[in-house]
Amino acid sequence: MNRIVLKLGGTIMVLFLIVLLPLGYVANQILTNFYYSQVEDEIVELSEKYAQTIPSLQDENILNMYRNLAELTNKEIYILDESGDIVINSGVVINNLSEEDFSMMSKGQDLQKMFVDDQTDISYLGSGYPIIQSGQFAGGFFVLAPIDEIQEPIRKIRDLLILSAVGAILLALGFTFLLSKRMSRPLLEMEQATREIAKGNLNISVNIPSNDEIGSLGKTINNLAVETNRYRSNRREFLANISHELRTPLSYINGYSQVLKQGLYQTEEERIHYLTIIENESERITRLISDLFDLSKMEEGQFDFFMETINLSKVLENAISKIKMAATNKGLVIKKHVDENRHLIQADKDRLEQIFINLLANAVRYTEKGAVSVKVWQEDNKVHVIIEDTGIGIPKGELPYIFERFHRVEKSRSRELGGTGLGLAIVKQLVELQNGTISVNSEIGKGTSFQVSFPNAE
Repeated sequence: MNRIVLKLGGTIMVLFLIVLLPLGYVANQILTNFYYSQVEDEIVELSEKYAQTIPSLQDENILNMYRNLAELTNKEIYILDESGDIVINSGVVINNLSEEDFSMMSKGQDLQKMFVDDQTDISYLGSGYPIIQSGQFAGGFFVLAPIDEIQEPIRKIRDLLILSAVGAILLALGFTFLLSKRMSRPLLEMEQATREIAKGNLNISVNIPSNDEIGSLGKTINNLAVETNRYRSNRREFLANISHELRTPLSYINGYSQVLKQGLYQTEEERIHYLTIIENESERITRLISDLFDLSKMEEGQFDFFMETINLSKVLENAISKIKMAATNKGLVIKKHVDENRHLIQADKDRLEQIFINLLANAVRYTEKGAVSVKVWQEDNKVHVIIEDTGIGIPKGELPYIFERFHRVEKSRSRELGGTGLGLAIVKQLVELQNGTISVNSEIGKGTSFQVSFPNAE
């Protein structure tokens, strides 16, 4: 049996017993006191009634009548005269009636006390009432009820209570077992699912129908499996992309190095051309490694910024000037719409330019015809920038993931157009580390727009 079932069932049973045992004890005490109180009230009433109605202590017929009443009521009687001598009893001789007790009765007070039979040592619950005749104390009339007879029905009631408690405990055990098994089943399923995830089986799913905390935990495990699976797929794709991005320039570098080493060129111009290719491919590798290094430092919080008050529009203008030639070569126009405000923000100038160059370069890369539009305005104490293109667009299902590292949209086409899936991840990190926000909207075949916003420094 699973430990969690035992622990959960044991906890429920302990709680049940914590409630049941005090409740049983209280019920037993209440019933015992109630029964004792009833018997005591009865013998008090009888002793008072007999003491007040007895006409004479010398009339043998009257005394015999009381003997008969004792048998009928299943109570013992014990009558004393004014001197404390026994007038009559029904077979009981009590030995613990003290002089103080008798003196108290002689003064007209009744007496309730536990008495013991001198001959049998049987205990009795007794009630004595003074006999008053002609205004004078004439003796005492005692009615006694055997304790054993009182306790017998109490024992039966207690046995019933115990039997009921045992039945309740057995019923509770069965109910607890079923309940604990039902409650622990989702946890056991989640435990098995996490073990499978740890083994690498990421296609597993936990079926948790409830909407409570356990259901929330089950959904979290399912999300973990989905996210881990997606991360693994992206990592695999990323490694493939990196391998491709490194292999291509390294192949160029190796090939053209061999050409130069073996002197397989005709003119000086051809040699310079080969050296330029080697230089460009080396720079390409350097940029790739630099992107990886920067992203790693940003995610670890070890990236340094030189924050100052700068004019965002001027930084954006510099970025546009660096991208303009690539746009012109593709026949694209870069349109600017800038309001008249001074767009002052707190940011790192170089990192801000890196953000805009990356977004503009993406817009140009994925746009074959049309234009790239840049809009800058100030609203709600923020400076907003939208960079919009008329390119191929991004599928709706890909939008939530485009800022994640390793993620690439339409892998084969992205590879043809360049990129490693790191650019937008770096952009998002740079924006957020400078207290900004970034969002994206896109429609297939119509284009994509990125909006970046920073707090106004004015």
